[in-house]
Amino acid sequence: MDAIVKSLRKAPPTALFGMLVILFYVFLAIFAPVISPHGETEIVGDQFEPWGDAFWLGTDNLGRDMATRLIYGARNTIGIAFVTTCLAFAIGITMGFLASTLGGWVDQLASRVVDILMAIPSLIFGLLLLSIFGTSVLSLIIIIAVLDSTRVYRLSRAVSQGIVVMDYVEVSRLRGEGLWYIMRHEILPNAMAPLVAEFGLRFCFVFLFISALSFLGLGIQPPTADWGSMVRDNATLITFGDLTPLLPAASIALLTVGVNFVVDWFLHKSSGLRE
Repeated sequence: MDAIVKSLRKAPPTALFGMLVILFYVFLAIFAPVISPHGETEIVGDQFEPWGDAFWLGTDNLGRDMATRLIYGARNTIGIAFVTTCLAFAIGITMGFLASTLGGWVDQLASRVVDILMAIPSLIFGLLLLSIFGTSVLSLIIIIAVLDSTRVYRLSRAVSQGIVVMDYVEVSRLRGEGLWYIMRHEILPNAMAPLVAEFGLRFCFVFLFISALSFLGLGIQPPTADWGSMVRDNATLITFGDLTPLLPAASIALLTVGVNFVVDWFLHKSSGLRE
């Protein structure tokens, strides 16, 4: 605990700002039903009511409270992005470690499949697959996780290739340890720093990817609150000089900047560099 406090004291202001942003969004996601003034899908007024005492941030195209929708959007968008990123890492790390540890035809086959998937633009491929398999939350999570796991595979394979040739891995093999033991106890701890940093970056990409799909109508489906679809639903207000559509867009940008600040600090810290 003391080491964590000491490390936080040495953290730059940008990293502290990023941590505060992340904690704020996590707080909104967890306590959304408690702090939101209305229900997520509740129609409480007329369409596009202006900001005021009754509705702090006005209402949307259906008369739902924008402040409530923003709060619930944090829960839905961030929650789905986090689960998707975790699944992508589970797939990518497992396949990457297997490819580097076993080598041979396993490495060649997995790498060629990943090359094919990465050759297709992710957004176009995602739109195609969602059009085929439907736009349920489960389909959204699985499709994006599989597409994003290719990037995780490339990193985990590259990192683990430098670890599997180390003496301690060879000692584990001579002791008769199995493949999963070597991957979990020898490779994973030594590859943790770049993978944790990549997790933050991948979360941002997945988060933005889901928001882009929702803006195009194939992401999180209404009436579920989502920042990407909220920008689309209220975009007409920009014509009249109303800043309401920019609120969910600013929420997306703020979280992305905050996570990147923390990732930059973690990369600098794990690299061993000094100011």
